[in-house]
Amino acid sequence: MATIRYLAVISERPEELAAFYKRYLGTWELGHSAAGDIAITDGFLNLTFFKKRPALCEPRMETGLNHIGIQVESVELAKNRYLKLYPRGPVIPEEGDLYHGVIRIHDPDGNPVTISEKPFGATEERRVPGIRHIAYNAMDPEGMREFYSEVFGFVEVPSGFEYRKAGKLNRFVGDGHINLAIHPFYNSGSKGHEMKFGINHIGFLVQDLKATMMDLSSIAKVSKRPDDRPYAEYRITDPE
Repeated sequence: MATIRYLAVISERPEELAAFYKRYLGTWELGHSAAGDIAITDGFLNLTFFKKRPALCEPRMETGLNHIGIQVESVELAKNRYLKLYPRGPVIPEEGDLYHGVIRIHDPDGNPVTISEKPFGATEERRVPGIRHIAYNAMDPEGMREFYSEVFGFVEVPSGFEYRKAGKLNRFVGDGHINLAIHPFYNSGSKGHEMKFGINHIGFLVQDLKATMMDLSSIAKVSKRPDDRPYAEYRITDPE
């Protein structure tokens, strides 16, 4: 199965963000580009902080979580599955270096997804702490579920069926390692919902939640999540 191995963030201060994730969430550096981009890792996933600049030419240039990258067995087969579903979908070549995949496609909401047959420089086994959750706010959650299922083989996880049964639009799929939550953007009636389109937040699995929260509380506000959430227990915001 295809696997999420990369997450891109646009940052005003990549060094400060990298230092935060290294100090408090057990990551370490993979590389540092001449343009000021920094790639760090939890061992299994490459988390790249792009220095915000016009030359990035991203569809969304605001600071924050931007797009994901997926390791596939065959880029050509993944591209063909994508074009079968979305014949007019753009396919953009990328550099294939530490900070990029080989090609870029786009999900039904226009979010970029970069693809490679390589693991984006993150070659170790899964570890804890580690990223296990990525959440989107989407216009078409069911269309997004179909995209990740049909193009990459992601499987709907049990909480997804529970939400369906309750008549909710939220969808949850997984690659066997990371839970991809797809929430309806227009969901302002839900307690704790944040109106941020695209990738909304990420989730770390940690060994000792209490100790981690105590450590983080010295520099960040720690908020308990609503009790009806199936996964997240506490939330903090990073320096940006």
